[in-house]
Amino acid sequence: MSSPLLEMHDIVKCFGPVKALDGVSIRLEKGEILSLCGENGSGKSTLMKVLCGIYPHGDYQGEIIYQGEKLEPNKISDTEDLGIAIIHQELTMVKELSILENLFLGSELCKYGVMDYELMHFEAEILLEKVKLAVSPETKVGDLGVGQQQLVEIAKAMSKNAKLLVLDEPTAPLTESETEILLDLVKDLRDSGVSCIYISHKLGEVKAISDHICVIRDGTHIGTREARNMTTDDIITMMVGREMKQLFPREEHDIGEVVLEVKNVKAWDKANSSIPKVRDASFNLRKGEILGVSGLVGAGRTELMECLYGCYLGRYEGQYFLNGKQLKTSTSRDALEVGIAMVPEDRKRNGIIPIMSVGQNISLAAIDQFSTGGIVNDTIEANSIQDAVKKLTVKTPNTEIAIKNLSGGNQQKAILARFLMVNPSVLILDEPTRGIDVGAKYEIYKLMFQLVKSGISIIMVSSELPEVLGISDRVLVMHEGVIKGDLVNENLTQEIIMDCALFEGVAA
Repeated sequence: MSSPLLEMHDIVKCFGPVKALDGVSIRLEKGEILSLCGENGSGKSTLMKVLCGIYPHGDYQGEIIYQGEKLEPNKISDTEDLGIAIIHQELTMVKELSILENLFLGSELCKYGVMDYELMHFEAEILLEKVKLAVSPETKVGDLGVGQQQLVEIAKAMSKNAKLLVLDEPTAPLTESETEILLDLVKDLRDSGVSCIYISHKLGEVKAISDHICVIRDGTHIGTREARNMTTDDIITMMVGREMKQLFPREEHDIGEVVLEVKNVKAWDKANSSIPKVRDASFNLRKGEILGVSGLVGAGRTELMECLYGCYLGRYEGQYFLNGKQLKTSTSRDALEVGIAMVPEDRKRNGIIPIMSVGQNISLAAIDQFSTGGIVNDTIEANSIQDAVKKLTVKTPNTEIAIKNLSGGNQQKAILARFLMVNPSVLILDEPTRGIDVGAKYEIYKLMFQLVKSGISIIMVSSELPEVLGISDRVLVMHEGVIKGDLVNENLTQEIIMDCALFEGVAA
């Protein structure tokens, strides 16, 4: 029997008094896909940073054996030289440069001391063909879609003759079709002998792609099993330490009269004002209701919500009425002042301020509440922050640490806490559970039902149809900027929503 490609034995990694990894061991064969599953903060990414040399030898305890030899990296280039490549959730491409320039950045091919563009172009074409990306190597990376940029990242890894590819949440920002392309590519790489460690919260794709599944919980290795012998429920139970009878904890709640009316919203592309993004959209929202908004990527869902919240960067128009009174929400501050709050789709870019503390991120929108004459009352602010952290069960060592150090689920709960501080009557949640684990999702769903029971009305934009069906009272379906369906969630199915979302043509 041949020796494994990789073994990590009893890895322990501490951050001060906090033990992030507590004796974790994994094993990976050549030409195998091993998926790492666990809740946010369980230690998956920390383990991979140990493997790749981001945390250098001596900064952790334990042993790494790679290709039969001890691996003691001091920096990431040490592991890259040995064929270990990691592709992070946040892409690292330089968008102003071409694909070719990105592929060979820092490892340019030269002839007689001069960069050989002809050879690099030839090699780039071969790499792009391997990842099934039919574009010119001269294409600027910024002109590519997110899915295509992800493929360029993999091509760059292949340019370094990767033997082991680590993918951290690679499909989080991708469409369904882009996800399918990427998963097929990973399978092809496995068949060609490349091993893969795959990290994802999307348990359906984990089941579909993996040979083995390893579950880590609170920095401890819970178990590794053959994927074919595990159900999604098995994975969830191992991840959260308890059996979850239902992923969507629906609770009875009263729905009242219409509180918000949105009429005839039109919006045009930010870069090209002749291209419509939202076409004459109208809808209403009732008190204590969860209104789901579904549709394919590019359907205009986020643009419509940004218009309502006053933060859309392109040209737009429309009418908004809250409790029968017409609003003028030309800025997000205007919207917050009348009781409309929005948690954005991209929490890293538009939600958190990474270098600021957890507490500062939470109190940001309501800072006027703690100020007199422009001076902030630190005691009142601190007490309000502590109340918010407790109410939303934000897991943080303290509220003074930078929010970037929290897991994705806890960052999301901190952003929710921020906007709940302004006591909104309407809360817009754009992809509220993207990139967070099943346990954190469950907590956010429970919170949503608590909020609507208290009389807050929620609009939830989501690309996950099971989530839309599991949480919403009513569903708006958008296609090419038009609201094509307004469906009560009774006997509603994914097929009905998709039929509506794929409706061809545009309403007059």
